[in-house]
Amino acid sequence: MAVLKADAFGHGDVAAAVLEAGAESIGVTSIDEALALRQAGVGAPILSWLNAPGADFETAVREGVDLAVPGLELLFEIARAARAAGATARVHLHIDVGTGRDGCPPRDWATLCSLAREQEAAGAIRVVGVMGHMSCADDPQSGQNVRERLVFENAIRTARRRALRPHLLHLAATAATITGAGAGYGPHRIGAGLFGIDPSHTTDVLRPALTLTSTVVSSREAPAGTGVGYGHDFVTRDRTHLALLPLGYADGLPRAASGRAEVLVRGERRPLVGRFSMDMVVVDTGDVLLRPGERVTVFGPGRDGEPTVAEWAAWSHTIEHEIVTAVGSRTSRIRRTLDTSTPRTPAPSGETACLSTPAAGSPSSEAARTTSTRSPSPRRPPSRALSAR
Repeated sequence: MAVLKADAFGHGDVAAAVLEAGAESIGVTSIDEALALRQAGVGAPILSWLNAPGADFETAVREGVDLAVPGLELLFEIARAARAAGATARVHLHIDVGTGRDGCPPRDWATLCSLAREQEAAGAIRVVGVMGHMSCADDPQSGQNVRERLVFENAIRTARRRALRPHLLHLAATAATITGAGAGYGPHRIGAGLFGIDPSHTTDVLRPALTLTSTVVSSREAPAGTGVGYGHDFVTRDRTHLALLPLGYADGLPRAASGRAEVLVRGERRPLVGRFSMDMVVVDTGDVLLRPGERVTVFGPGRDGEPTVAEWAAWSHTIEHEIVTAVGSRTSRIRRTLDTSTPRTPAPSGETACLSTPAAGSPSSEAARTTSTRSPSPRRPPSRALSAR
């Protein structure tokens, strides 16, 4: 199950690509995310597992979206919506195996199963799955993994004793899949792992799929003693050159990384200096005076020496997930394929694009920031905006 929540972890419209690559279904949090995929023509099974009372369950049932049920209130609301839609809702009963957040508490599980069976007998719902989510799967040695597997096994037995016949039993997300903590069930819900993030940090076989680049707006010589940015947290010690990039914390660059982060410029790492602004960051390029319009790589797979998302997470004292999902909506996305790595010529000043692979999808906008997600989808003719370069 390819988990494409939060705009596919910041990677944009990749549903067709992940299905083509072998995913059998798609997971999202909200009904709104599920319906957007249906409207985009995605016909594969979709599961939505985080919805508050009052969500558009009726439309979800009509569109054939599977729904997670963590408690009695949503069970009855989904059953009412199914009757109003004149269809049977496909539901996955959600057990809290140990995270203490979403999911039915174990003490209420037997009651939920019994009442779900009643609604199933009435034709309102069909229980097709039982799901859980592990809290410590990124640590394969954690004893909590054993306890949570026992809770899940007991939940399945309880459901079957209530005459339910769920065939989709899923416990493992990315971390539990990589470490094996959630082995033995299926499907596996893979979100971060699709995009090269290993929450367990136990493998090196994943490659980041997102590259963020920008282009230089302006560049200047700065004498020693030049203060940069708000508060002059950084002051040049010697004569140097400073280049301005048109992106900042509004585009997902964590302000907490100020004073530590680096970017790739002409094949070399250069520091970002001064406090990050909402729309701007400054690169200290030393003896090099960059030209407006030159390409700068903010992060990427790391194969050419550029910083990785993992490094940005370390500089910001956070996790990689937060870095990629924070990339702002004003960035333009270009989907790229894996079949070649032919460099493209730099974009005009003020625009950004990824050089890792040739464009194969949505054109870049006039925004001065661009992300690129490589996908295995077939190449299409380049858009007018891209071919104009």
